[in-house]
Amino acid sequence: MTAFTGTRLTLAFAALLGTTALCSAQDLAAIEKAAKAEGMLSTIALPHDWCGYGEVIAGFKKKYPDIKVNELNPDAGSADELEAIRANKDNKGPQAPDVIDVGFAFGPQAKTEKLTQPYKVSTWDSIPSNVKDAEGHWYGDYYGVLSFAVNKDIVKTMPQDWPDLLKPEFANAVALAGDPRASNQAILGVQAAGISAGGKDGASAGEAGLKFFADLNKKGNFVPTIGKSGTLAQGATPIVIWWDYNALSGRDALKGNPPIEVVVPKTGVVAGVYVQAISAYAPHPNAAKLWMEYLYSDEGQLAWLKGYCHPIRFNDLVAKGKVPKELLDKLPPAASYEKAVFPTLEEQAAAKAVITSKWDSVVGANVK
Repeated sequence: MTAFTGTRLTLAFAALLGTTALCSAQDLAAIEKAAKAEGMLSTIALPHDWCGYGEVIAGFKKKYPDIKVNELNPDAGSADELEAIRANKDNKGPQAPDVIDVGFAFGPQAKTEKLTQPYKVSTWDSIPSNVKDAEGHWYGDYYGVLSFAVNKDIVKTMPQDWPDLLKPEFANAVALAGDPRASNQAILGVQAAGISAGGKDGASAGEAGLKFFADLNKKGNFVPTIGKSGTLAQGATPIVIWWDYNALSGRDALKGNPPIEVVVPKTGVVAGVYVQAISAYAPHPNAAKLWMEYLYSDEGQLAWLKGYCHPIRFNDLVAKGKVPKELLDKLPPAASYEKAVFPTLEEQAAAKAVITSKWDSVVGANVK
């Protein structure tokens, strides 16, 4: 059912209709009351050191002290989260998750399997349409973009875009943060380079990305080593193509020894997004809705940003002046993220097929 505008539905009537109308202030008050009566929220796969989730959970507890947060298996993966819903369909106990936070591909899968229920948060309109289910079954929560983590002790002139990496001064300098035949992060790095080079869809971006890395390898600029904090600091891989949140966290961990600069390229700004959803079998559905409202409020979004994961409402928050200057100062310029593109699942799959099957024959660099 499409969202109603200017019409308030009672919670009971909304539930009866299965509507996904935007939550109004009066509805939210009723949800909060019902959530407090439930007294618990069961989350899953939320390690405290990932995207600032420790602060996110603490903030929710502080705001709603009557609701206990029951944290299930913080180290679970997206597939594990869906399995936890399947395994507990008839279980209303604490081992059944109310909410999930999963990779982009798993949102549509969960909906197809009828594992989710629709709910549109009050800030729904500020979530980009290409990263949310039209019916409200799942929606993007935060994302990272592919960036260049650069060791400033070794690299004196910062690369500003993908074509810069082909310059002679970056000989033996550029590495991917994974094997492009197996690592999603590395595959998207190749796809991002292809988009920068003019690739228009998944397959063409994959082909263009392979050509870019073949050129990079022929020029002697590509290092066939999986880049990480250690290789970056030691100088084995002075430039690492990395998710920005990993790069920024790595920068902080090195504490200036050596100094690291994180550069978001001017073109080919590819984002990888995670999505939130409420279990169709949630034992605490109102607590789940209240959790969603908190996550998509300004407060919740900024808590993710403190963990260097860009909240899905980032551009909206910046435009409204809601992001503190001290937080923006720790990040690459906000304008760098305005060009972020979110490849569709189909585009990602098409690019992956091209890149993984042709890397050896086109690029010929055995990354390890």
